[in-house]
Amino acid sequence: MTILAIDPGDKQSAYCFIDSEDLRPLRFAKAENTAILLVLQLEAYDLVVIERLASYGMPVGRNVFETCEWVGRFTQAAQKPVDYIYRQDEKLHLCHDSRAKDANIRRALIDRFATHDLKNGKGTKKNPDWFYGFSSDVWAAYAVGITYTETKLKL
Repeated sequence: MTILAIDPGDKQSAYCFIDSEDLRPLRFAKAENTAILLVLQLEAYDLVVIERLASYGMPVGRNVFETCEWVGRFTQAAQKPVDYIYRQDEKLHLCHDSRAKDANIRRALIDRFATHDLKNGKGTKKNPDWFYGFSSDVWAAYAVGITYTETKLKL
């Protein structure tokens, strides 16, 4: 099964196609949200999982509301079933701590999946590791997919 995991943003979002059997990232990028709509409409996948925003009582700005709108657009554009995962669930699943930050999540993923480049998990062009080519929010998109696969798909 191929999962399309999305870390949404107000202008750009990251996505990662993940093989649910071996958890390997198949293809990934950070792109304009309009390009993500095309990915959702034209690419082959079996399930979409999107990180959903949650309110913890603090004031939020325009960017958060625009991100929420894009989550709705992505959901509407999807050609297969859509489900959601909260950031809090990712933190607890991957780091076992609700206070985890992006760096903690990235470190947990590297510790778990990297085979020889234990510093950043990417390797080199001649000797790529698990996360070769990853940058910025692609890490978050991969975390969305891994958390969903291991907590909701394999129940």
